[in-house]
Amino acid sequence: MSDLTGELIDGRYQLQKIIAAGGMASIYLAMDQRLDRLVAVKIMHPHLANDEEFVDRFIKEAKATASLNHPNVVSIQDQGWNEGGSPAVFIVMEYIEGSTLRDYLFERGSLSIEEVLRYIIPVVSALAEAHSIGIIHRDIKPENILISKDGRVKIADFGLARGDQLGSTQTAESSVVLGSVSYLSPEQVQRGISDARSDIYSLGIVLFELLCGRKPFDGETPIQIAYKHVNERVPAVRTIKPELSEEIEILISRATDPDPDKRFRDARELLNSLRTIQENIDPRKRQLSLELDLPLPTERPIKRSKAPKGEIRIGAHVIERVKSLTQPIKTAEVSPTSEIRRRASKRVKRNRVIAASLVIVVGAGSWYQFLGPGSQISIPSVVGLSIDDAKSEISHLGLQSDVTAQDFSEEVDKGLVLTSIPGGGGHLPKNGTVHLVLSKGKERILVPSLSGLTQDAATAALINAGLKVGNTSQAFDMKVAANLIVDGNPSAGTPVRRNSIVDLLLSKGIEQIALTSYVGKTSDQATNELTDAGFVVKSAFAYSESVPAGGVIRQDPDTGSTAPKGSKITLVISRGTEFIFIPNLYSLTESAARTSLESLQLKVSVKKIGSKKIKKVTGISPKVGTKVKRGTVVVITLS
Repeated sequence: MSDLTGELIDGRYQLQKIIAAGGMASIYLAMDQRLDRLVAVKIMHPHLANDEEFVDRFIKEAKATASLNHPNVVSIQDQGWNEGGSPAVFIVMEYIEGSTLRDYLFERGSLSIEEVLRYIIPVVSALAEAHSIGIIHRDIKPENILISKDGRVKIADFGLARGDQLGSTQTAESSVVLGSVSYLSPEQVQRGISDARSDIYSLGIVLFELLCGRKPFDGETPIQIAYKHVNERVPAVRTIKPELSEEIEILISRATDPDPDKRFRDARELLNSLRTIQENIDPRKRQLSLELDLPLPTERPIKRSKAPKGEIRIGAHVIERVKSLTQPIKTAEVSPTSEIRRRASKRVKRNRVIAASLVIVVGAGSWYQFLGPGSQISIPSVVGLSIDDAKSEISHLGLQSDVTAQDFSEEVDKGLVLTSIPGGGGHLPKNGTVHLVLSKGKERILVPSLSGLTQDAATAALINAGLKVGNTSQAFDMKVAANLIVDGNPSAGTPVRRNSIVDLLLSKGIEQIALTSYVGKTSDQATNELTDAGFVVKSAFAYSESVPAGGVIRQDPDTGSTAPKGSKITLVISRGTEFIFIPNLYSLTESAARTSLESLQLKVSVKKIGSKKIKKVTGISPKVGTKVKRGTVVVITLS
């Protein structure tokens, strides 16, 4: 791509130097001459500017990011098309002077848990805001996490973001999954789909890398790495750094679970768990980040003049001052005795009577429920037990049990207890019945045979089987007629989970290939090239007075037309000329004369006369120089 350094974009942004480059665009440091400030200008590569889909995504990136009002997201300031200079589609962003989280990793190798939380919590907070309005980043990695010189953390590059505003997840050119392969979730690799849980997976990989100083999977090619994300679990972080806590190991394991349903639902849920870990490490974090959710009074604002030093005042929706929570509390001055011994009002007396009554009622109810005649038996958890063990444990408590249903489960083996009604921790009176639900094991559905069906019929077959239809692609096929299904992916007979996605391959029929003329070319060249193109080559032979032996005289079908791939092409190959001239064989031995004639495809008849022991050719018929057809009998006389 050409370097636009020095260009004035939109009559306003003077490009100074390239500071980053990617697959879709380059980012320049620029001076906003109107406001006299440094900005970052992202300019789409020229070869993509003619692709309407790319341009549309580029513009929607600006709109999507601009809709995020969060201090930890790089803000968008402008967007447009350069006019009057080099053609360019551009986005103007705030310029963050500093480095990326990748730079920190290169410098430090790995980070402590305190440092990781300090950098990653702002990122997750920003993503929580994005997820709340339906925007998914889809390219979370250390390179896209910026740290300014004053320590502010910003997440950048929503260029791969998807949401209601953004549409397709694939490029018009390649239909490949976007994103950095080391951070892609299994569903992005397998099906090219993503949601908020895909961002969670990428964040889990980033957390692993920050703490351990390396990515969880390595490979010589991106395909090998992608394969490991689909088929292997991310290693437990404490196998690499044993000093890490169990709770951070559990968090990363949940975030990187191959099953999206087992991950955090979105960044907000992950953020809450990260803050809990941070508070457990440093309880002061809980105090310093405490949010005041007191109701804001509007009728009678608290007067400033009587506020004791260090008191929190909430009036007119403003917090006046908060003194350090760690300072000792000063003892209040003692009021005059007459103020302290004020008599309780009638309302206070009434409230005391009501409170006492409630205590009596609750106490009596608790005695009846847990100690008296109304006491109930606590039900133990029997999930994962055999039916005999579960019934035995329940009967020892004075309860009955029965099996009321069976259901499929991915976690509980077939024949074991899946759940109980009521569940563990519930209560039943003595001799009550606990209803058990048994596991039928993992549910697997065989993908039905779809070959030869129309697309509508294949869709109906998958839905009836409890499966979902994925993407539809097309390909030429030698056996299946056009517009019928060739196969599904996974293919017919493959056991899959209920609601699994099956992609469809639709036949385009037999591929028609344009024919090239091989007349006059060697039969070897014609046969090899036609075979490589997918044709079946048949050979026939004929004499030709114009085409040398081994050359193609004609072909069927001829050039100027197309033929189905796999069809038969007949080549007529020259045997050479039909006529030959009788050579001079005089004085040759019988063996030499015979060899010469047979090489010319002439038949030989020998006539011997005389008594010489060593005979040579003394006569030829037809005579030397006579033009004859190949196969003619030539009589040689030996004497």
